[in-house]
Amino acid sequence: MLEIVVKTENGERHVQVSADGLAGLVERIGGDGDRFLVVDRIPDLPDLFAQVWHEAGGDYTLEHRAGSADRHFQTRAADPRTVVAALTGWARREAGWDGSLAWSLVDTGPAPQVPPLDLDDEERATLETRVREVLVGGYASRAELAEVAEEFLVTRDRRPVSREQARALADRLWLERVAEQAAWQGETDPERLTRAFAALQDGGITARENFTCCRGCGESEIGGEGGPDARGFVYFHTQCTDSAAAGHGLTLLYGGFDGSSETTAAIGHEVVAALEAVGLQAQWDGDPGRAITIAPLVWRRRLIG
Repeated sequence: MLEIVVKTENGERHVQVSADGLAGLVERIGGDGDRFLVVDRIPDLPDLFAQVWHEAGGDYTLEHRAGSADRHFQTRAADPRTVVAALTGWARREAGWDGSLAWSLVDTGPAPQVPPLDLDDEERATLETRVREVLVGGYASRAELAEVAEEFLVTRDRRPVSREQARALADRLWLERVAEQAAWQGETDPERLTRAFAALQDGGITARENFTCCRGCGESEIGGEGGPDARGFVYFHTQCTDSAAAGHGLTLLYGGFDGSSETTAAIGHEVVAALEAVGLQAQWDGDPGRAITIAPLVWRRRLIG
């Protein structure tokens, strides 16, 4: 699998696609509402991406940005296989991936100057604390993190952080976290959790991470997530994520879609078994009216973007 995220004009988001999957996406684009795709590496980094534009009957326009606005390059190709080969090499960080194509520099204009934040020390600390909380949770993209930074201090008559300032702050803290996670070794607890949830999903239990903002919303929306053969569900919401990221363990909410306590208890036992199978400690007394807690838990979720 390629360590990339592919986003398409029609709103699809593909995480860690195969080389064949990437080829299929490139060969598909060209119709109305599906003419381009953007490729980011994992983890996403500012000013580092590739993108392709294609309209049916025309050439492919391939671009990539190499770390700053003044290093934005473009080329054209008639054959999608040429584009796929270049994008695959880019995704794999292969030396000389771009050597067979004739690139030209794209003038995107001067980079905008972002004024410093006009915040006192307390506001700045409060803002950075909240952005870091979301960042450590690990589910936000760079764009979503910037939105948090922009909106967190907003009041009815004051908007102290501009969109550009929010992006600059989010990117600075994002890069700090990327540098920190570079030292992590092996599989992390959140990655074990993802494996457990994937197994539960395959076994007919609707499993969702970081799902909705709270329990009330989760309970009202989880039914719409399950397929026709789903027997039950398990999820945790964003407040649970915040608690886990703060070192307090993770609370899982679960149940049966038929509403019976017997099914809910059976789902609970399946969830506990799946967690233990990946090496996570589940705390639960078998009571279907009580949540399942994972503790101890070291919350190191690698960023995607």
